[in-house]
Amino acid sequence: MPDDAPALDLLALLPEQWRAVLTPHLDPVRTAALAEFVAREYETQTVFPPLEDLFSAYRLCPPQSTRVLILGQDPYHRAGQAHGLSFSVRDGVAVPPSLRNVFKELGEDVGVAKPRSGNLDGWAAQGVLLLNAVLTVRQATPGSHANSGWEEFTDATIRALNATPDRVVFLLWGGYARKKAALVTNPQHVVLEAGHPSPMNPRGFLGSRPFSAANKALADAGRPTIDWERTAG
Repeated sequence: MPDDAPALDLLALLPEQWRAVLTPHLDPVRTAALAEFVAREYETQTVFPPLEDLFSAYRLCPPQSTRVLILGQDPYHRAGQAHGLSFSVRDGVAVPPSLRNVFKELGEDVGVAKPRSGNLDGWAAQGVLLLNAVLTVRQATPGSHANSGWEEFTDATIRALNATPDRVVFLLWGGYARKKAALVTNPQHVVLEAGHPSPMNPRGFLGSRPFSAANKALADAGRPTIDWERTAG
């Protein structure tokens, strides 16, 4: 990245409401270092999602609207897939294997027919924060941006939601996501853990019934439930 290139201000890219609730949970020095890393990667590598989609999950799901968090690990690393929402792909993109299992469980759990598209904008619009623990990745190199500072950024997101008075249901799928359960300390919230939906993990996700359980937890707290059938925006 050229020395005279403008610095990337990650917080300025965030929607204002998220910036307000995340800032108290972020270390300014570490966040600046993360911004430098991300800017350099976008300048010198092919990185997904496209920069304009980096904070799509935050843009589509404001903090005060968030009722459910689904945590992924890092974005899809093939061209045309990642667009800033965990597990989601754009209309017209083939549904990846993990999302196929999500849709299979969706059908068995709440009777939703297999969606025609893997685009989950409709969930986000209802208050489902589709967050990855690491928000960027190099093309064809899964895990390439792990331990670069994103984990602290997204942990701050979980802490901010933990501080909210209204119930949030945290769906943590797979060993990596399940470690984040320790960040949820307020008793009004609900953590539902399961195995990862990847076909490489044939047990632990299918049959976990996360969608009906999340809606029950929301209803028990007097919060509106999610229409899981409405995937597209």
